[in-house]
Amino acid sequence: MQPLRTLVIGLGQMGRSHALAYARNPGFDVIGLVNRTEVTLPEEVSRYPRLDGLEVGLALKPDLVSIATYTDSHANLAIAAMEAGAHVFVEKPLAANALDARRVVDAAKANGRKLVIGYILRHHPSWIEFIRLARELGPPFVMRMNLNQQSSGPAWEIHKTLMETTSPIVDCGVHYLDVMCQITDARPTQVRGMGLRMTDEIDPAQVNYGHLQVLFDDGSVGWYEAGWGPMMSETAFFVKDVMSPNGSVSIVMHEGAKSADVDTHTKTSTIRLHHAALDAAGQFVKADELFSMADEPGHQDLCEREQAFVLKAIREDLDLTKHMEDAVKSLEIALAADRSMRERRAIDL
Repeated sequence: MQPLRTLVIGLGQMGRSHALAYARNPGFDVIGLVNRTEVTLPEEVSRYPRLDGLEVGLALKPDLVSIATYTDSHANLAIAAMEAGAHVFVEKPLAANALDARRVVDAAKANGRKLVIGYILRHHPSWIEFIRLARELGPPFVMRMNLNQQSSGPAWEIHKTLMETTSPIVDCGVHYLDVMCQITDARPTQVRGMGLRMTDEIDPAQVNYGHLQVLFDDGSVGWYEAGWGPMMSETAFFVKDVMSPNGSVSIVMHEGAKSADVDTHTKTSTIRLHHAALDAAGQFVKADELFSMADEPGHQDLCEREQAFVLKAIREDLDLTKHMEDAVKSLEIALAADRSMRERRAIDL
């Protein structure tokens, strides 16, 4: 088969990693790169032509448009690409609001195009195992997750720009809400959110710390916490933990992990499985099991796995209906939490 003619829009941290993934996979042929500003690129990527914008890129008739721009531009870029005949990969969150997210999904269906959203943890073998072990424990679940990032320098500048359109609990929250929804098949019924502005460097209407709680109709509950900035604590910045009446499963980070390290956001290091069963003497029947994830893929490897899935979805005409609907659902929960935070009330889903 001919390689997919690929247009890459957005060359920040994730866009650069996806561009590298295309460069390393013979199934893709990068025909152009689009970015608002000049950036330094890896040698493997810098050889591709730089284009002035989406319209110039679409005139080259790409088979695939890869979008890794800021959230508020995702919907219009994705719809324009699909209406021009291209398949689309778009980073999460799918859109800045639920209405735009639905517009993007409807455009994919109307134009018969593939739409893959950047839920990178769905391609991570350790996270797939974590979800499988949690499901085996059985509901109802308590799901505890966070990702706080002690950012400074260029990373803090990126976070401040992100917060102009997306709060921390929405930006990465969609990942972990998606994980929660994969663990329990129950319907989310209510969400509660709270947040705080902890710096004068952002607009008074923005927050750089947020916390949400979500309730499900099987009795399961989950919480997610996200904070960005130089004031964030390195203590318990990474919690990925699920409990059920039958025990618990947890991701245990390696000693010395740092919240600013992008690989820390996906690495699991070790998975601990705890069994709750007691014997007649009230002692645990089975000791905790530890599963080493020492050989798991790193951030760039995951991006390459993700783009290999994009190639497979297009070439094998995979049905992505559930993939798209799941992306909309996790976004709707995150946006409801953001609304709850701002309106200071619980939101029924």
